[in-house]
Amino acid sequence: MTPIFFAYFALVSIVAGVLTVALRNPVHCGIALLALLGHIAGLFVLLHAEFLAVVQIIIYAGAILILYLFVLMLLNLKTEERYFHHRHAWYMVGVGALTVELLLVLLASRYSGMKGPATTKAVEAVGNSTAIGILMFSDYLLPFEIVGVFLLGAIVGAIVLAKTPGRGDLAREDR
Repeated sequence: MTPIFFAYFALVSIVAGVLTVALRNPVHCGIALLALLGHIAGLFVLLHAEFLAVVQIIIYAGAILILYLFVLMLLNLKTEERYFHHRHAWYMVGVGALTVELLLVLLASRYSGMKGPATTKAVEAVGNSTAIGILMFSDYLLPFEIVGVFLLGAIVGAIVLAKTPGRGDLAREDR
């Protein structure tokens, strides 16, 4: 039964990912992204990583997607700015073909069967959430902090882009 669920989650994730970048309406892109994040959470459940599935739903599908839609509403995009040109479809086909080729090369390489230091028995001994926390805050602390700084910069950038000059700003420019 697990392969059937995996095939469903994988197929819908691929379709939702393509729709996220191909749809014209930003709100429809957000709904496709929500479907993608929900099905990725389903894949985490199949991998017995329930903590990651819950984090996927709460953080990404909840907070990040709402922030994304909020920024889209603040930017007030015009129709010509978000128009999908059909000539870009050939680029997407080329990138998809290169991705499939890269995956086939990686599967045929000598590194395809490598496993990390976290074995199944080691994770079961301390628990899934504890193993993730120990690894994140020991080996990956710097990348974790860098991502936080990038997200802060993105929020500040969205506010600066969305800010429209008010009466006070125009009066200061005249002086």
